[in-house]
Amino acid sequence: MALLDPVKPHVLATKFIPNVAPDLRRDLGMTDDQQSVAMFTCDIDDCAYTAIDEATKKAEVRVVYAKSFYCGAPNVMRAAGPLAGEFIGILAGPNPAETKAGLNAAVQYLAEEAWFYSANDDDSIVYFAHTISRTGSYLSEAAGIPEGQPLAYLIAPPIEAVFGVDAAIKAADVTMPLWYGPPTETNYAGALLTGSQSACKAATEAFRDAVIAIARSPHDFEV
Repeated sequence: MALLDPVKPHVLATKFIPNVAPDLRRDLGMTDDQQSVAMFTCDIDDCAYTAIDEATKKAEVRVVYAKSFYCGAPNVMRAAGPLAGEFIGILAGPNPAETKAGLNAAVQYLAEEAWFYSANDDDSIVYFAHTISRTGSYLSEAAGIPEGQPLAYLIAPPIEAVFGVDAAIKAADVTMPLWYGPPTETNYAGALLTGSQSACKAATEAFRDAVIAIARSPHDFEV
């Protein structure tokens, strides 16, 4: 265990439904041209949100359901079951081939691109500071920005996140279209920031540095 250790997500379960039942299609908000879904659970939710956004860029799929779970992470209370984790995502597409391609893209992204890092030597404080060069349909809609825009996805524990987001906005020419105020379902907090790719990267680095600074020195004065 050490500072800047990667804390990687794990996909816990994956399933396909080639032809979704009409009532479920209705309640998932699927369109007439969407017949199939692919779904997965993951033990770290924020990584998974970036992964389903990646899926929308790599296949003809849309995100029809994406939710975080209470008590799903390994370091908190037990989740609903061993395959629940902290997140479920459901991708809808016109056929099984497209939904499978979307799921494969999401799983690959989780394995190769998106994970938390440790802000201290015992990995008890972790953060997500991730730059997305080009958003897909899911995060673009969430942030209210055009598809294809750069985005900084910043998440940390509550006080680290508030302090870090402030530092990130001040460090770069970015705006904050979405603020995740504490507590979220997983008791974290953070924001989505947008600007140029270089500005988002600078904001991400400033957020990282701020979180690490708090981990090293939690108090501005003695209590």
